[in-house]
Amino acid sequence: MSIHPTDTASENATATHSPSQADPIVIPPSDLLLVDADVSGLTLEQLSRRPEVYNRELSWLDFNWRVLQEALDQRNPLLERLDFLGITASNLDEFFRKRVGGLKRQQAAGASNLRLQGWSPDYQLDLIRRVVSRFGQIQEQCLLQDILPKLAEHGVKLVDYTDISPDEATQLRHAFFQDVFPLLTPLAFDSSHPFPFVSNLSLNLVVETLDHDTGESHVARMKVPANRPRWMRMGQSYHFVALEEVLIDNLESLFAGMEILHVHPFRITRNAALMRNEEEADDLLEMISEELQERRFAPVVRLEVSTDLPPHLLNILLHEFALKEQDVYQYKGPLGLSDLMSLTRALDLPELKFPTWQPRTPPQFSFLNNDSRPADVFKVLKQGDILLHHPYQSFANSTQLWLLAAARDPQVLAIKHTMYRTADDSPIVDALISAAQQGKQVAVLVEVKARFDEEQNIHHSKRLEEAGCHVAYGLVGLKAHTKISLVVREESSGLQAYVHIGTGNYNHSTANLYTDLALLTTNRAIVTDVMNLFNYLTGYNRRILYKKLLVAPVNMRRRFLDLIEREMEFTRTYGSGRIIAKMNSLDDPEIVLRLYQASQVGVQIDLIIRGVCRVRPGIPGKSDNIRVVSVIGRFLEHHRIFHFANAGNPEYFIGSADWMQRNLDNRVEAVVPIEARAMKVQLRLILETCLEDQRNAWDMQPDGRYVQRQGVTRRRHSNGAEPPPEGTHSVLMHHVAQRTTCTVGQRRIPRAEGMDQN
Repeated sequence: MSIHPTDTASENATATHSPSQADPIVIPPSDLLLVDADVSGLTLEQLSRRPEVYNRELSWLDFNWRVLQEALDQRNPLLERLDFLGITASNLDEFFRKRVGGLKRQQAAGASNLRLQGWSPDYQLDLIRRVVSRFGQIQEQCLLQDILPKLAEHGVKLVDYTDISPDEATQLRHAFFQDVFPLLTPLAFDSSHPFPFVSNLSLNLVVETLDHDTGESHVARMKVPANRPRWMRMGQSYHFVALEEVLIDNLESLFAGMEILHVHPFRITRNAALMRNEEEADDLLEMISEELQERRFAPVVRLEVSTDLPPHLLNILLHEFALKEQDVYQYKGPLGLSDLMSLTRALDLPELKFPTWQPRTPPQFSFLNNDSRPADVFKVLKQGDILLHHPYQSFANSTQLWLLAAARDPQVLAIKHTMYRTADDSPIVDALISAAQQGKQVAVLVEVKARFDEEQNIHHSKRLEEAGCHVAYGLVGLKAHTKISLVVREESSGLQAYVHIGTGNYNHSTANLYTDLALLTTNRAIVTDVMNLFNYLTGYNRRILYKKLLVAPVNMRRRFLDLIEREMEFTRTYGSGRIIAKMNSLDDPEIVLRLYQASQVGVQIDLIIRGVCRVRPGIPGKSDNIRVVSVIGRFLEHHRIFHFANAGNPEYFIGSADWMQRNLDNRVEAVVPIEARAMKVQLRLILETCLEDQRNAWDMQPDGRYVQRQGVTRRRHSNGAEPPPEGTHSVLMHHVAQRTTCTVGQRRIPRAEGMDQN
């Protein structure tokens, strides 16, 4: 396996795009447009539901094309481009585990997709293979022909073993025997040795040896240790060798007396889409634990191999993993490109990365720290509601600070909290445990069905239970995806409740990478709604009346449909209907149909959708008034914001739910209105910045493809100013850094002089 830059990449791979080129960047490539391009003749109902217009798997792959363009984009720093390349590979790993895994289950059962007539599992898997094969070619071309040669100019090299000096080989051999050799276990497979278990996403070597004494050849598998760095550093330089290359060069120490005929890396992906019957489960926690065990041994859905793997060894792997040739993906370069992300983090070369951004402490919390009196934190909250914006504002110095203060405060009597995805070293989990140990009432809704976080959530739930917390595990048939916390404090005026409602998880790690919003409030109506929602999550409360909150699957769908209908009525009456909705994904057919109908009436609709989107904009007579924008950049756009013009009295909402069928019908979600005028201004700024982005934004076309913006001004801001040429993230970082006031309720308060911006 060579990791040298090469000029032999597939001629089918598209060339690297540069923003200086006159031709627009349009993705996916035209020959991979696998759904109908011209849908103008379809009815609104057909547009909203037909698989020929929208297929979730293909739409998800379209999203990953946009991420890949960030790796191809010459405007991004080199190590950030390398990181984006790793992200695309990690995304594909998850895609095969979840989406391809689900199709494989249907295929194995001989089931047709009744909702997607004509789109059988076989048909969809063939389409996916066409896309992923081309995608992999461009990934390799980007790495081998573009990024690695440019990194070499800065002294960063992935060195092929054939090019290292004798001294370097000696150094690597010493490191091998000291740090790697004791961890290796070659496993033969033959008539007396069954084929060994191969774990999901692990990197392995298939080794064929010849015994000269017997004249027989043997085949073995060896796992490349996952607990060793994938890229072994050579001396003090930024030269690295792939760990599997070091293993290959030292194989004679593991197969003494044998001639090594062939050795090649391979990697497998296992299905994560397993059958689950919650209704028949006596113990949900036990069922999920058993599912995790099953997932370890789930069927293989993808085999990745080097291009020079001999056919007879490939056939052995295909037989043992029960795969077909269309399940195999061959690569010239290193397998498992998701490991490139670890390489970027190992390099201290700030000039090759985005400028460092340190989240700012929200002005309201600027005089506080972890040593402040808990009472001081609650004094801040009593002054008025606070809108938080991560990662521009610090999660640690706001949300986390508040929950840690609640755990320490002797006047806090109860804490209720939801946990969907959190870090393994979460300070919030530790704080909840501490609070329970102090005698506080602590109730935690742990969603053990959060895909790929089940094991960690089970671990946290056991720790919480052992500390005396009341732990619930979600609802049968529903995922608790809502992001809410409730703190009850005894004060001179009586019991006072404080509520946090967010768009993202309570995770201090991802809070530095994902854009999310949160509201801290003491609003009595919202507090009552959150109390009732917690009772629904942990008990048997079936209350369906919520004064402020939009709650799925209770009233959220109906409320959003009514809000869209209201804009239609205002357009008919005043000609002023306007909707701006920002979310991760949009695929709910009923919502989509209503948006098409609103467009026909004349409602102006801007949809800021990072990922999959069922809506097709710009179709004459059907969606002329709809625009779809996708923002891909430094941070993962994760917050959900909904704006309805309401005839000059705009309403804004934030929350945990996308307009996806699963979110509206099969998950517990919460969306909260934002009512303070100053906070509405903040939300409007975020939305307008995304809509005017000339650096990281993509416009969906009527044919379903996306065109990258390249600095062409589209519209002015509402105040008449020209939009800046920078991307969303740089604009908002600049805005947060320059803010001299903070928002507390309806008032604006000067920021403290000389306050700590860290």
